[in-house]
Amino acid sequence: MAAPAPRKILVTSALPYANGSLHLGHLLEQVQTDIWVRFQKSRGHHCLYICADDAHGTAIMLTAEKLGISPEQQIENVQQEHIRDSAGFLIGFDNFHTTHSQENRVWSETIYQRLKDNGHIASRAITQAFDPEKQLFLADRFIKGTCPRCKTADQYGDNCEACGATYSPTDLIDPVSAISGATPIEKESIHFFFKLPEFEGMLKQWLASDTLQPQVANKLREWTEAGLQEWDISRDAPYFGFEIPGEPGKYFYVWLDAPIGYIASFQNYCDRTGHPFDEYWQPGGDTELYHFIGKDIINFHGLFWPAMLQSAGLRAPSAIYAHGFLTVNGTKMSKSRGTFIKASTYLEHLDAQYLRYYFAAKLSGSVDDIDLNLEDFVQRVNSDVVGKVVNIASRCAGFLRNSYDNTLSATCAEQALVESFIASGDAIAALYEEREFNKAIREIIALADRANQYIDEKKPWALAKQEGAEQEVHDVCSVGINLFRVLMTYLKPVLPAMAEKSEAYLQCSLDWTALQAPLVAHALDTFQPLLTRVDPKQVEAMVEASRETPTVAAPPAAKAKASKAKPAPGVATAATIEFDDFAKIDLRIAEIVAADHVEGADKLLRLTLNLGEGADQKQVFAGIKSAYQPEDLVGKLTVMVANLAPRKMRFGVSEGMVLAAGPGDSELFLLEPHAGARPGMQVK
Repeated sequence: MAAPAPRKILVTSALPYANGSLHLGHLLEQVQTDIWVRFQKSRGHHCLYICADDAHGTAIMLTAEKLGISPEQQIENVQQEHIRDSAGFLIGFDNFHTTHSQENRVWSETIYQRLKDNGHIASRAITQAFDPEKQLFLADRFIKGTCPRCKTADQYGDNCEACGATYSPTDLIDPVSAISGATPIEKESIHFFFKLPEFEGMLKQWLASDTLQPQVANKLREWTEAGLQEWDISRDAPYFGFEIPGEPGKYFYVWLDAPIGYIASFQNYCDRTGHPFDEYWQPGGDTELYHFIGKDIINFHGLFWPAMLQSAGLRAPSAIYAHGFLTVNGTKMSKSRGTFIKASTYLEHLDAQYLRYYFAAKLSGSVDDIDLNLEDFVQRVNSDVVGKVVNIASRCAGFLRNSYDNTLSATCAEQALVESFIASGDAIAALYEEREFNKAIREIIALADRANQYIDEKKPWALAKQEGAEQEVHDVCSVGINLFRVLMTYLKPVLPAMAEKSEAYLQCSLDWTALQAPLVAHALDTFQPLLTRVDPKQVEAMVEASRETPTVAAPPAAKAKASKAKPAPGVATAATIEFDDFAKIDLRIAEIVAADHVEGADKLLRLTLNLGEGADQKQVFAGIKSAYQPEDLVGKLTVMVANLAPRKMRFGVSEGMVLAAGPGDSELFLLEPHAGARPGMQVK
């Protein structure tokens, strides 16, 4: 029976923003995508991996201004760094472009015009915050002030990290521009909108299909059930991006042209190589299109993007695959802990394949978060890859080199065993296809255990000392090398450099399509070391190289209103209070007896606190979710304000406040008392 025709597949991963270095969170996605693409190629399919830098927006303009260079130079510098670091992690892009390109300009204008011609663009005046000093409109993240609900200072313009409240920037108390420190004013401007509500029916059908993971589809249904809103797709000058045709001073919002960058990068690839373009982006063909993204940008890809594509007469993705966030040692990546690790810093200390393997061993087809536990990382790579897979080849290669002219036996002494390994390929391939990499790795390592068990039982090192056992030693080692060949075929998408060395040694291709029967009477090359063990000291050095000592900086509001007295270096200024005011605060040691996520809150954890024997437990909502996992908090002692008036929040009543220090986000630490402290003790 003839083999099925190769599939024609186009794959993308989310475009890294051209405003900073790649870190391990970016690499999680690129590695996941690259493994899937390499697997498809190994199966004989025509699979292309396209990506680009996301190169527009106010943030890039401001960074370039700060550095004293043009935005074009900024994005060029970052793009070269991104290309270098991705290559260091063996990411096999077929094309890596930029959204600041002629191809993207043409496609953005073309799609916008099609939306406009189809009546899907609206315009109206809106009122926004405006920085009178910088002469630019301010996005919510560029406005800071005091939360109107809990009165916590230095909060962003759309939500409070302390109490979880959401609001408009105009609701902030004493708002200031995070860029200049000036007080924003309100200013009116004409904006352009994509009429997303007109696609409600289409999007409900889209969400009911198998195009999205169930968890993602359920999350996006919250948007459709709440009622879709028109999407603001324009920004006012000054802005770094593409000016909207016929609308001077108006620019495409970065999130309009970013996904169009997928099309533009593929156009660039096709123009460069002569590959056909239309069959991949016109509806009705037999090609496949897949987007790999993080769960934080699913609304753009899962709602806005398919609606735009339909209006523009272009094909929709075959599927969108979202993954979770990356944590390190159980918490959000932190510069102060040394766990916010840049790709370049990792590569200075460790082999990229270590991380590729560890990510593969943890990744599934769901949107669950992935934890990089550095101790487990060392143990798993050393045990699985070096101690099991590499060990098979290294145990057999010496005998074959020294006594058998580096040639395998003329027949396979364990035909059934080798063929059972080959037969396992279909099940492993199905797991790769569904992005269940962790399950695929488990199956592969289980086979490696069987291979090592076979060698242990046969003991070629003992047989070699027995007279007349030469053929048996030859047969055992030949079987071992054949089993290694099968395993490396399955691991090639994950460990491409190790596979390349293995191909050189085995003198054969390690593609799935070449895996049909055992190698017999086959000449080998000289065996070379394939991968060394992870040195824990290198991991420690990487963490130390990534560590930054946090400093406490005054928030913009404090800076704008600071007195003329010069504060100590690195110390934030704040309004003074009287001693009698401070004396009213009852600080107590509290034990965290329970900690839970708060549904619907991005920043909060619900803490249940014990204040000592005979005291009622208290419930506190704390804005520390970015720094701690709930299970890591249970049993810890901390300091709380025990006499704070209860505050009703939309998630429940908060009966106090726990104390934490740090600049915020993941660099936030609960205050912990010294040993000997007990719940209920007063802090003096």
